[in-house]
Amino acid sequence: MMYIDPHIHMSSRTTDDYERMRDAGIVAVIEPAFWFGQPRTNIGSFQDYLSSLVGWERFRASQFGIKHYCTIGLNSKEANNEALAEQVMELLPLYACKEGVVAIGEIGYDDMTPAEDKYFRQQLELARMLDMLVLIHTPHRNKKEGTNYSMDVCIEHGLDPTRVIVDHNNEETVQSVLDRGFWAAFTIYPHTKMGNARMVEIVREYGCERIIVDSSADWGVSDPLAVPKTAALMRERGIPESHIGAVCYENALKAYGQSGQFNESDWVNPLPIDQRQLFQGNSVLRGQKPVVDRELALIE
Repeated sequence: MMYIDPHIHMSSRTTDDYERMRDAGIVAVIEPAFWFGQPRTNIGSFQDYLSSLVGWERFRASQFGIKHYCTIGLNSKEANNEALAEQVMELLPLYACKEGVVAIGEIGYDDMTPAEDKYFRQQLELARMLDMLVLIHTPHRNKKEGTNYSMDVCIEHGLDPTRVIVDHNNEETVQSVLDRGFWAAFTIYPHTKMGNARMVEIVREYGCERIIVDSSADWGVSDPLAVPKTAALMRERGIPESHIGAVCYENALKAYGQSGQFNESDWVNPLPIDQRQLFQGNSVLRGQKPVVDRELALIE
């Protein structure tokens, strides 16, 4: 079975992760722009980071047989540095329409501050102006309130709920997200957010319509194989195969396929892997034997 991980921060991961993900059946990933753990202090840091999402990381993934896409946005935590946020907002339109960019995101709220609200709204307007999808980061604290308010603001700005993916859901938010017509994505973490056993029960109770499973794997304790592992647990616990395919592959394709940038043909009929290729003079290799084949093999 093929899997999509539609929310994973591969800039924080290693090439070993790419190899393991490909072996587990992951064929495509979406990497949302996000916070790096340490706040960025100047606009050059953002510019280099966004450039890497549409450049080096896209190339690096291709060298291991995985199609890489991204979303572009100012994350909620760093929206609170208003002087820098103003500069980032000027930068975003330059990257939002690059090849492989499937949405504005991940954007939303962290502490529900006025600054977060200001720049969330500005980015919703940018998405509306560019006719782009939106990926929403819901707050880790006051999640139900923050999720409902995020959806309220999207509606206020005239966005179609079918073009908005609301992520980091849990049991207390799923019903309202689905009832209002948005896509409901779930982050599967080893010890926090949504565990894979809980995810099984979500699908058992709510079915598979507009529900998406992702890993959100990043620089913290997280698992880049969360999607295939959750699929395996669903299979073990009797969830229908059609439901597994929907939440671990098809729904991500339907949701992000609306962008016109996310196409199944990109990975069903891939170009041959050739690790002799360079990106701006750089290789993924360090003196190792390159893989030159359509089939991914371990580098000796």
